Amino acid sequence: MNAKYLTLCLLTFLGFSQVKAQDTIGISKETILKKVAEGNLQIKISQQNFKISQAELRQSAAVFLPNVTVSHTAISTTNPLMAFGSKLNQEILTQYDFNPSLLNDPSAIQNYATKIEVLQPILNFDGFAQRKAARIKAESFKLQSERTQEAILLDAKKSYMELQLAYQMVAVMEKALFTATENGRMVQNYNKQGLVQKTDVLSVAIRINEIKNQLQAAKSAVRNSSDYLSFLLNSEDKDAIYKPLDAFELESTLAKEDKISLSNRKDFQAMSLATESYKQMVNSSKMNFLPRLNAFGTYELYDDTLFGTSAGGYVIGAQLSWNLFDGYKSIGKLQQAKVTYEKAKTEELQYKAKSELELNKYSRQLLDAQEKVKLAQLNVEQTTEAYRIRQNRFQQGLEKTSDVLISETQMIQKELEYKQAIFEYNFTKDYVSFLSK
Repeated sequence: MNAKYLTLCLLTFLGFSQVKAQDTIGISKETILKKVAEGNLQIKISQQNFKISQAELRQSAAVFLPNVTVSHTAISTTNPLMAFGSKLNQEILTQYDFNPSLLNDPSAIQNYATKIEVLQPILNFDGFAQRKAARIKAESFKLQSERTQEAILLDAKKSYMELQLAYQMVAVMEKALFTATENGRMVQNYNKQGLVQKTDVLSVAIRINEIKNQLQAAKSAVRNSSDYLSFLLNSEDKDAIYKPLDAFELESTLAKEDKISLSNRKDFQAMSLATESYKQMVNSSKMNFLPRLNAFGTYELYDDTLFGTSAGGYVIGAQLSWNLFDGYKSIGKLQQAKVTYEKAKTEELQYKAKSELELNKYSRQLLDAQEKVKLAQLNVEQTTEAYRIRQNRFQQGLEKTSDVLISETQMIQKELEYKQAIFEYNFTKDYVSFLSK
């Protein structure tokens, strides 16, 4: 195989890889939101946090469920007391075993004991409060998970809008490049005819280069938006370039001053539950000073062979215990729980006040954005008409090249501003909706 053929194969492979890496995938906003809800890593993390809280809740069931253990112990001993006790447990003790010489110096004896032990909590008031706190905490994490999903979906909407805006910028700059190129040809023809100076040709060339740079920046924005969407989607195709299938248009302009609903927002509910959970921990610390009542029972089987069951017996009972002083450990724990609870209440108040402030701010921004769209649209119409007039006058020799270039720049700038205003309004409207629900 000659070098030329190897080079051709390599170039073909690289070309195919480049095309594959730059595949354009059409995607709708509905599809984006569905896939993000199913595969986004941050959403999965929040769901896993909820599952962790559920597992903690299951652990707290130990406050009223029995603890059952089974063990089997094998020993061989010449210890006088252990040997005598082992024979007694195996129910093989005889009168001969009371011989003082055997009692003081027994032969080795094997003892196998199977033990079933049950511990049943009856009254553990601090544990009841801890279980209630764990249940409230699990509910709080569930709401936090749902709110996290809402926030990620909002981010996905914003990213999709940014992708739409990037494509709009590319379209505007491609149209501007076409217009500038046509103007460049016209100026060059006029220069050949001696109607314009060489500086006019250079000015147009500079303008074309500026537009090319802006076009390249717009294409990079498309790639950046696609990369972030791939991240949100947790997509395996990291190099894909997405293309929006939904039209980039202004949403219904029905802006109004939304009032925040403190009772409906999931993050507010989650914080309230978290504060309540801390309150229950205070109650648990207080109840730690109360006595505890627990029942217990054991059943034991003994034999001189492995897993034997020739003899057995049981023990049942109840224990009332009261820890009167533990070196200020319980007192310090109660003080810590109280301060943590007060801190949680303060943070909840601050969060709600800050959220209400944020909603009021963005509600006003939404009204401002609505007006900005109207003015931007008017600016586009006016600059477009001004450019059309100047270009016609230029073709008639009544305008300078610099004036036409300035007018063209203004027209493109205002069109980009209009697209940006639409994006800002649409996103601000979605964000206000997110803040008020």
